Amino acid sequence: MNDFVWSLGAVLLGFGADLLLGDPATRFHPICLMGNFISYMEKKGRKWFPQTPEGERKAGILCALSVILVSAGIPLALLVFLYRISAFLGFAAEAVLCFFALSARTLEKESSQVARALEEEGLEAGRKAVSRIVGRDTENLTQEGVVKAAVETVAENFSDGVAAPLFYMMLLGAPGGYFYKSVNTMDSMLGYKNERYLHFGRFAAKLDDAVNYLPSRIAALFLIASAWICGQDGKMAWKIFRRDRKNHASPNSAQTESAAAGALHVQLAGDAWYFGTRYKKPTIGDSLRPVEISDIRRMNRMMIAASVLTLAVFALIKGMVLLFLF
Repeated sequence: MNDFVWSLGAVLLGFGADLLLGDPATRFHPICLMGNFISYMEKKGRKWFPQTPEGERKAGILCALSVILVSAGIPLALLVFLYRISAFLGFAAEAVLCFFALSARTLEKESSQVARALEEEGLEAGRKAVSRIVGRDTENLTQEGVVKAAVETVAENFSDGVAAPLFYMMLLGAPGGYFYKSVNTMDSMLGYKNERYLHFGRFAAKLDDAVNYLPSRIAALFLIASAWICGQDGKMAWKIFRRDRKNHASPNSAQTESAAAGALHVQLAGDAWYFGTRYKKPTIGDSLRPVEISDIRRMNRMMIAASVLTLAVFALIKGMVLLFLF
């Protein structure tokens, strides 16, 4: 039981460190190293397999399995080694690993910079700021488009950057978090439905859909609860979540976005441009009022509250399970 208790404590400490310090910007960040390895395996896979749809799919599967094995295997081996030497050493290393796998404070910081840029420097600065946290083209976004992009990113990444990593770390410790982050990072790099990645990135995209299926829905429920806590409209968040949570090509992305749109009384999503191509997308939520810059800060308050709530509930459940089993 002691190993499980140490692991639970490491998740709690890692979460607290993330809220206080945010994600450090360094090229040696585990997720950056993971991204470099994904790029390396993509190049090797394309070299080793024929450039046909079937060949690219096989290369993509090899890339994905290799990245998962390395990304989760290295933390697992490290922790097994350190815990055998000393429980405290293992705990310290696991806490650091958990810290690097979470991004609540960085998400709040980066999106808040978008709000400040719009208020203090104008639209062009806002476009530049939001381009750092979204994958879509931002050059022609209106102020409303910039705000919507920031709000959508906070809502979606609450699941990808906080709730889902916590879910897998509570189940499997830090290695579980890195299993999840490897899948999610591959999807963000390879999961495009364009000519380059349609076949190569298919396995990674489908796997990301699978591993996010339950966490994204749990995250939406915590976000709805945080709307009540933060003085937003929890009732409307539930209503729009029930109605619009499938308004996205991904089975998971609209889960938290719909909750956010309902809580804020705004309409999100709609058509967007990626790499110069316009993609038709359904809207999420009702336009009960115009989107405003303050919505970014409201969204951040809900995201932080939902993050703390997620940790508390997950830790309580795991603690009860440990007491029951041991």
